Amino acid sequence: MRSSSTDPVLRPSDEVADALANGAPVVALESTIISHGLPQPRNLEVARELEGVVREAGAVPATIAVLDGVPRIGLEEPELQRIATEPGLRKLSQRDLPMAAALKASGATTVSATSFLAARAGIRVFATGGLGGVHRGWTEDQDESADLDTLARTRITVVCAGVKSILDVPATLQRLETRGVSVAGFRTDTFPGFYLHSSGLPVDWRIESPEEAAAVMRGQDALGGQESALIVANPVPRDLQLDPELHDRVLAEALTAAEREGVKGQAITPFLLGYLVDGTGGASLEANLAAVRGNTALAARIALAWATS
Repeated sequence: MRSSSTDPVLRPSDEVADALANGAPVVALESTIISHGLPQPRNLEVARELEGVVREAGAVPATIAVLDGVPRIGLEEPELQRIATEPGLRKLSQRDLPMAAALKASGATTVSATSFLAARAGIRVFATGGLGGVHRGWTEDQDESADLDTLARTRITVVCAGVKSILDVPATLQRLETRGVSVAGFRTDTFPGFYLHSSGLPVDWRIESPEEAAAVMRGQDALGGQESALIVANPVPRDLQLDPELHDRVLAEALTAAEREGVKGQAITPFLLGYLVDGTGGASLEANLAAVRGNTALAARIALAWATS
């Protein structure tokens, strides 16, 4: 990957450019949670909070978005405010980036777009909430998130709380295995359940420290081969998770409502997540934020271990 300091396509902030040039730890953050995942004005508060979590750990945050067709690697305060408040902002997957560049469009980046742009900039660690994956009913609709394909060909470490629990989690784990994406549980033997501490599904590998994550990253580079990602699956603490019974009941209601109303394709994820927020009285949103905070803090520690290894 080319460094953002010489890449004519990317525009890093001065802070991020200096950090990359000096080998300092940097953590990529997505912008979709700001523009599409949270209501105003809380979205801007959370964006600032997550950047603060990274800085407190001694790393540099790089919130990624596309503004007027230009991929921004690290946002200044006015740009962060724009992502949080501009109406009609697009949600950009990796496939949308050439269109946005050519048409000078603005948008927030999803996991796939953020992973791609971060890796191109030379950033190795990325923190998010939950990954996309294989949707329920995929045998009929063949509905699968672009996240999986991007992670299969992008050398980046993604710290997440598993995949969104509205998805077919067993099928998603199988696809990650098939595509050669490494998955390690952070101090857990089971794959996290996004809003829930555990999905109940086992993970084959477990790591205990940021230093072990950095060692795996070094192993990826030493062995070469497929430029695939490392997923560090970090569960939300049990005392901050969504009540499992409430989760299962509301999710079942949401799936029934989606089928009744014929909601499919790109509309299904926001429909189900919105239903969960409403049906749990906002508790699912709080569990999501707890997971994102924990993932961001861990990603910063991994970035520090990587920079000093």
